[in-house]
Amino acid sequence: MGRAYQNRKESMAKTADAKTKVYSKYGREIYVCAKSGGPDPHSNLALRALLDRAKKDQVPAHVVDKALDKAAGAGGEDFSPARYEGFGPGNVMLIIECLTDNANRTIGDVRGCFTKAKSKIGTPGSVSHLFDHCAIFAFAGDDEEAVLEALMAADVDVTDIEHEDGHITVFAPHTEYARARQALVDAFGELDFEADDIQFLPQTTTPVEGDDVAALEKLLAMLRDLDDVQNIYHNAEFPEGEEESAGA
Repeated sequence: MGRAYQNRKESMAKTADAKTKVYSKYGREIYVCAKSGGPDPHSNLALRALLDRAKKDQVPAHVVDKALDKAAGAGGEDFSPARYEGFGPGNVMLIIECLTDNANRTIGDVRGCFTKAKSKIGTPGSVSHLFDHCAIFAFAGDDEEAVLEALMAADVDVTDIEHEDGHITVFAPHTEYARARQALVDAFGELDFEADDIQFLPQTTTPVEGDDVAALEKLLAMLRDLDDVQNIYHNAEFPEGEEESAGA
């Protein structure tokens, strides 16, 4: 592919503007992951990876414990994933991932943000087919051949491996996330992952200029403020120095 992960940070947006938002996001995501796959991180690999990311983002233990306790108990909220796609200022493409317990409320809130920004929500698939839905793992290393061999030995369908400045980045289909992560850990021990996630990465970027810069920043800010929004991805290419949080 020839697309280094570090060079693509600017085209990805993750909601992490305020600590309270981060904690709420992790709490909800941990609850859903533990509820669906079990609260034991040793048997639930997706949960283990999520807990590792929460620790790196300094999410307090009480937030994690509360989410796990809720998932292990009976009842609780019935959150379900929802994904919306749309076109923002400058014809920028956006994907908004949510966890919601009220789909009607969530779509209304997301649509309201697009309307205020004089933008429009598209139909499912109208945007996502122009993004790669990838599992991404980035870590310090130099031997990309050894990494490829370990993944192939585990029958992982590797999309790409990049080596740059002492860092290795592995790209795989999102369906291969758990298998790829386990293969890397089995082969190289408990790696200190710099990236360990499933993301939507744009195949091409759209330069944003003039009044569209402020308009898009406003739309992104409104979306991030919604409690149900977990992740936002876009293909905007901002002028240098603008919208630095787009890759946060």
